Amino acid sequence: QVQLVESGGGLVQAGGSLRLSCAASGRTFNSYAMGWFRQAPGKEREFVAAVVRSGFNTDYADSVKGRFTISRDNAKNTVYLQMNSLKPEDTAVYYCATSRARSSDYLDYDNWGQGTQVTVSS
Repeated sequence: QVQLVESGGGLVQAGGSLRLSCAASGRTFNSYAMGWFRQAPGKEREFVAAVVRSGFNTDYADSVKGRFTISRDNAKNTVYLQMNSLKPEDTAVYYCATSRARSSDYLDYDNWGQGTQVTVSS
């Protein structure tokens, strides 16, 4: 079992930036692909980005391509989500999760963090 703790959320104006972090416990972090998902009030959880175990390959939702960057530091057991040019529609609770392979389907992910709130004001 891997425990995940997200941080870095907050309130930011449109056009601003935030960097989310997700710290994982345990010594098996580099055996997992990692993903970021988000859920806005009244909406389903949606895929944001994913990175393979090595960190060399990534995948993004069309809505965040060119604005968000996912990365990981296996030495620090941490995955990051750098969010630039934020828009009000990016407002949501952001979650990180582990998977055996890079995927955009939340059903492929098992361990989840508690989430961190990101609010973008217009």
